[in-house]
Amino acid sequence: MIRAATTLAIMAVVSMSVHASTLDTIVIDSGVDDPIRIAIVPFKVTGSLQNESGINDIVSFDLARSGQFDPVASENMLSHPHNRQQVFFRDWRILKAQYLVIGAVQPAEGGRWDVSFELYDIPNERQLIVRRYNIALSQWRDVAHRISDAVYEEVTGIRGAFSTKIMYVLAQNSGTANATYRLEVADSDGERSRTLLASREPILSASWAPDGKRVAYVTFETGRPSIVIQDVDGPYRERLTNFTGLNGSPVFSPDGRQLAMVLSKDGDPEIFIMDLANRSLRQITRHHAIDTEPSWSPDGRHIIFTSDRPGRPQIYQLELATNFLERLTFKGDYNARARLMPDGKHLVFVHRQNGVFHIAWQDLERDNLQILTSTSLDESPSLAPNGTMLIYATQNQGRGILAVVSIDGRVKYRLPSSAGDVREPAWSPFLN
Repeated sequence: MIRAATTLAIMAVVSMSVHASTLDTIVIDSGVDDPIRIAIVPFKVTGSLQNESGINDIVSFDLARSGQFDPVASENMLSHPHNRQQVFFRDWRILKAQYLVIGAVQPAEGGRWDVSFELYDIPNERQLIVRRYNIALSQWRDVAHRISDAVYEEVTGIRGAFSTKIMYVLAQNSGTANATYRLEVADSDGERSRTLLASREPILSASWAPDGKRVAYVTFETGRPSIVIQDVDGPYRERLTNFTGLNGSPVFSPDGRQLAMVLSKDGDPEIFIMDLANRSLRQITRHHAIDTEPSWSPDGRHIIFTSDRPGRPQIYQLELATNFLERLTFKGDYNARARLMPDGKHLVFVHRQNGVFHIAWQDLERDNLQILTSTSLDESPSLAPNGTMLIYATQNQGRGILAVVSIDGRVKYRLPSSAGDVREPAWSPFLN
């Protein structure tokens, strides 16, 4: 069963980004049937931080959008403890809370701040976590996301991904002479967005290096598609390819040393691998069909790609050491843009059903297929590094937006944009 929370809009909190976030509202469509009841008490703040969002609000927001937690509203709390001596477990049992988070913020030397928090198991009256951080004010949201990660991992046993980033393309005035495109990077909740590249020409197929320090993407700045690699936080930017024909779909290998891509410089679109140390190219597919949209297996031994060899797009896997080729999808007349989950046993991809494009999940060992999304024109799935959620592009009221769904399809939320069409999302790796 799905516990619906349809059209529940949670307004994003104050941003410290370079410009206002383009993803300013999250709409939670559904969560699990029996979410974990948790109380995140407003942190005790010593000093003047009136212009900053409460850390507890950010943590509550993170855990709520995971769909697995049901935070207690602060106005319903019977007490607001800030240390162990003030915690009375009966207060939280009355509210049916299973976990409790308390914390404090106080000034430190050099204009920095000390942030501490504690996590308690209410039924067993146990303290589970005690942690302290020394931060600059610019790290306010970062430390909140780190607290969310710590709580999520302690309770679920799965590493939290709230401290990760998302990358996406923001298109404005598409189809007109005034069209503009921006490659944006934001927190996983859409906050603190900043622009990596602004262009009058389209930007496509952005992907992250496994260390999260570089990205690769396709631009049309030269009048044709070319592949560019760029630092996320530095000045380095280099055009890797500008061949005649197609230069597309760059994606880093798991060790960050190679880049798979699609080139048609010799005729048909084929999959190539570039060694980033010496820029040498290795062609790994040779077929008159269209081979495109490569991705890597988690161990780096295989390339997953889309091909229309059977007459319609289907997903194949190529073992790099032996060139052994295997078709992975057979259900449906359109399967594309595949990504293997971290376990290497499950595949997510775009699947057409009854003429509508959805995001699907497939168990490669049992060959069963599950449709994860109920929206239309769903495309560009990208997995969170912990494998629990994926972000994808879809349509809402004629505008491109981003949406997130859990890998079991039970948790769903949307990140609408107030600034234009949002497309081509990519979820970062773990960053710390």
